[in-house]
Amino acid sequence: MSRRFAPVLGAAVVALVAASPAAAQTEAPDAEPYCVPTDPGLSELSGMTVLDGTVYAIGDSGADDRVARLDSECAVAEWLPNPVDPYDVEDLSSFEGSLWLADIGDNDRRRDAVALTRMDPAAGGAGELHRLTYPDGAHDAEALLIGPDGRPVVLTKDGLGTGAVYTADTSVSDLPSPGPTPLRRVADFAPSATTTPGGPPLLDGSRLVTGGAVSADGSIAAVRTYTDLYLWSVRDGDVAAAFASAPARVVALPPQPQGESIAFTSDDEVLLGSEQGVDTAAARPAVLVLRDVAPSAEAGPEATETADSESPAEPTGSILVPLIAAAASVGVVVVLTLFFVRRLFRSR
Repeated sequence: MSRRFAPVLGAAVVALVAASPAAAQTEAPDAEPYCVPTDPGLSELSGMTVLDGTVYAIGDSGADDRVARLDSECAVAEWLPNPVDPYDVEDLSSFEGSLWLADIGDNDRRRDAVALTRMDPAAGGAGELHRLTYPDGAHDAEALLIGPDGRPVVLTKDGLGTGAVYTADTSVSDLPSPGPTPLRRVADFAPSATTTPGGPPLLDGSRLVTGGAVSADGSIAAVRTYTDLYLWSVRDGDVAAAFASAPARVVALPPQPQGESIAFTSDDEVLLGSEQGVDTAAARPAVLVLRDVAPSAEAGPEATETADSESPAEPTGSILVPLIAAAASVGVVVVLTLFFVRRLFRSR
């Protein structure tokens, strides 16, 4: 998260004024340790996927030049070199025998294009670059989902509690290289503030999308924040269309220091990975496994279809008082956040 934590100060301040009502949640299911990745190259575990029964994992920016093939104990059985020079890989997915590296991080929102990198694990990591462009300017993103139809779905996070869903009109298997291929905005998705513990200190992690995955049979789409799990039922293999509706279930996750990765096993169990977090002296966080997380009829915060003509509403007088009150706390947040930011950069 070395690129991403540069703006932690601003994000923490915004958290004071941008929180929305808590989402309806179900109790956190029992989680069990699956394994503990101890290799230093995975201390900033950012993405995971399961391909042919094998777990693959990738680190955050600065450690995203290779992908790890893990054994059943999360030891690195093989490092596969990234076939391109990455900018900021934030998630990992798989489709039809290939790994897909989501080079979609753009903390400063200055990239003309983001990219998906295909990697063939059976060919030593050989692959190629496929550029993607947004229809409405640069965005930061951390979640990539690929469903049975092969179309990539990217969820952006443009601020606390704001973001959108984008997709391409072609399968990843048919993306031109190097591209670019235009993306299309299909929905808004804004995680609501919850009281679920976990995530980096002084950051409302419940409102930041950090990863996504699709179940092995393609029937469930999952998106995680630092603290919660959102689940949708997928019909006819169309993951993008699922986001036109509210999630069918919202699950409070067990606390993790900096949970950013998610993957489904072949049995539709959910694997949850975490970066080390700010406490570099702490024990490495385990990858957790959740069972029985299929969507239910319970609904959480809505995701709405978008129109290009929509614009954000202006603040009204009814919220000016809490805005002013929140501003009075900014000084304290600035001091505390700078402390943690300095620790983060010293540790890297």
